Amino acid sequence: MIKAGVFGASGRVGRLLLEDLRLEEGISLSCVYIRNELDFSIDPSVLVTNDMATFLKACDVVIDFSLPDATQSMLESALEYPTPLIIGTTGLDTHQVNLLRDASESMPILYATNMSLGVAMMNKLVHMASKTLEGFDIEIVEQHHRHKKDAPSGTALTLAESAARGRDLDLDKVRISGRNGNIGERTKDEIAVMALRGGDIVGRHTVGFYNDGEFIELNHTATSRNTFSKGAIRAAKWLHGKERGLYSIADSLELS
Repeated sequence: MIKAGVFGASGRVGRLLLEDLRLEEGISLSCVYIRNELDFSIDPSVLVTNDMATFLKACDVVIDFSLPDATQSMLESALEYPTPLIIGTTGLDTHQVNLLRDASESMPILYATNMSLGVAMMNKLVHMASKTLEGFDIEIVEQHHRHKKDAPSGTALTLAESAARGRDLDLDKVRISGRNGNIGERTKDEIAVMALRGGDIVGRHTVGFYNDGEFIELNHTATSRNTFSKGAIRAAKWLHGKERGLYSIADSLELS
C-alpha cells in the first residue's frame, strides 16, 4: 500500500484529495501537513503534523495543491528529505520553478499545471494543430472562478507553451495578455492568452486557430475539481517507484 501525504489539505482540491484517497485502491492517506490548526475532522489513524521533516519521512509520495510560497518551503525541505512529489500548485515564479528542477535531481517529481486527462490530451492536440496550421492566428481564453489568484492560469500558459513549441517560438517573446487602445494590427507570431474571472467556474480553456475563411477551436471544461484530485492520485500511483527526475502528466499517461 502506497502511503500518501497531502500538502495543502485545507484548500479546495486538498479537501477533495482526502475524500478521494479513502476510495482509491493501492494507495491510502497516511499524513497531512498543516501550518496552523486543522479546522475539520480527519481519520484518527492519519498523522497530522506541522513539522516538515516528520511529514516527508511519513510518506511514500506527497501530493501538493497549495500556494507558491508553501510549495517552495516544501521543496527546500525535500532537498534534505527526498520524497516523490506530485505538485499541482500554479503561479510558481522563476526561482520556484528552478528550485523544483534542482530538487528533481534528487527525487522523482511530477509537476503539472493541470492534472486532468482531458487537458493532457488537449496539450498534445494544440501542439499538433499549431505545427500543422501554419499561418493561423492563435488565441487562448481561460475562465475561472472569482477566487482564483493567478492569471493567466497555469493551464493556459502550458497550452500556450505547447502552441509555441509547435512553431519553434519563444513564448516569452510572443505572448500577449492584454489589448487596449490603438495598438495596431495583430502581429504574425503573437500568441494571446486572456483571462476571465467570475462566479464559480471550475475551469474552461479555449485554444483557437483562426485563418481567413475558417477557424478551429479546441475546448476543455472542468465541471468538478475531483477531476484534478483523481488525476493527481492516478499520477501519484504512477510516480511511486520511479527514478529521480522531472516528469509531466503526459509522461504518466504515455502521451509524450
